[in-house]
Amino acid sequence: MILALVDDLMFASKIRAAANQLGVTVAFARSSADALAEMRKHAPALLILDLNNPRTDPLGAVASMKADPTLAAIPTVGFGSHVQTEVIEAARLAGVGEVMARSAFAGRLPEILARGR
Repeated sequence: MILALVDDLMFASKIRAAANQLGVTVAFARSSADALAEMRKHAPALLILDLNNPRTDPLGAVASMKADPTLAAIPTVGFGSHVQTEVIEAARLAGVGEVMARSAFAGRLPEILARGR
């Protein structure tokens, strides 16, 4: 199972469609607290983060994960606008495993979701 901390309807729809084609289960969380609660119930194979959505507090979720030994090893992929270099750098510093532009994420979505098999 993959967990996506994604509130953007367009990207959520892309993720759902690609996951359905690949037969991968994806759960969606709308907040950092929801994501952490879900991860504590069932550790996902991967956490996907929309780095441009402050409502979901993606970097707060990563900070909480890194502070919790049971969650710290869960792989993370974050995507954001390529022009917001400060967001990309903050994600890397926070410990997001892979950080990429939105376009790269969309292009690599099948490969990324395949990790949830």
